[in-house]
Amino acid sequence: MTIKIKKMKHLIFAISTLLVVLSGCAKDKVEAPEFEVKTAALTYKVGEEITFKFSGNPDNITFFSGEDGKKYEFRNRTSLSGKLQVQFTSLVDRGVRQNLQLMVTSDITGPINATTVSAAKWTDVSSRAVFSTGADNTPSGAIDLSDFSDLGKPISVAFKYTDVKTAAQQNRWVIRTFNANSVRGTSVTPLAVMADAGWVGINYKNPAAVWTITSAQLLMYGGAANSDDNEDWVVSKQLDPNLIKSDVGYVLKNISTQPSDFIYKYDKAGVYKVSFLVSNRLGSSVKETVKELTLNIVQ
Repeated sequence: MTIKIKKMKHLIFAISTLLVVLSGCAKDKVEAPEFEVKTAALTYKVGEEITFKFSGNPDNITFFSGEDGKKYEFRNRTSLSGKLQVQFTSLVDRGVRQNLQLMVTSDITGPINATTVSAAKWTDVSSRAVFSTGADNTPSGAIDLSDFSDLGKPISVAFKYTDVKTAAQQNRWVIRTFNANSVRGTSVTPLAVMADAGWVGINYKNPAAVWTITSAQLLMYGGAANSDDNEDWVVSKQLDPNLIKSDVGYVLKNISTQPSDFIYKYDKAGVYKVSFLVSNRLGSSVKETVKELTLNIVQ
């Protein structure tokens, strides 16, 4: 019996060793991709077709043109200093008095609720916006919040509604559209629209009249005649002005397709660093390499 147990142990050890060796061999089968790319010239005109001629047969080829949003070196970038800009359109009726304010804070930590909203330090930036005085879909204009962006913290914006008890119906306000963007020169990264701005309604006075939040609009109907004083906020999720989408490439080939020459053209003059990310893959093992060309595109 002892001899059989020893033989079984030796067999298990031998099988384990063989599996390790086979696993190592499988990884060794992933070879570095062989790939070269050439063009007939390095200077082309705007709109002129450029033929990239390939040699080698890697499993995958991804093309980065070097244009904005398509640069290889930024493929993993998710953060870059930006300036917050918001816009909205509004309607007021049943009165033209200005009882809606646009508020901004970078002081909220944790969930957005009555406690955190009350504890935060808010700044009234209503003077930067145009509000409806009776006309529907009144555009606010582009509201620059770069002075808050420089603080390096996520930012929430809010619409604060207040009204008082009178013999008349309280004001009705409708925010028809909303956009928040991170702006870097002429580059714009969308941060939120009405449907995904994460609005939270906060009631402080008169629970009978509160914000109605839908994916299409924000509505404060106000109270009926002789209603109690009212104060209600509707607060956006925290917006990160430094958020940016990673640059992406165009997949020219995957493991199931054959390589072929690739034609591309640029619509703007400039110097572009063109990158081809190529790889071979086997299971979880990957070997990659990058081939680059610098092209001068002229008018």
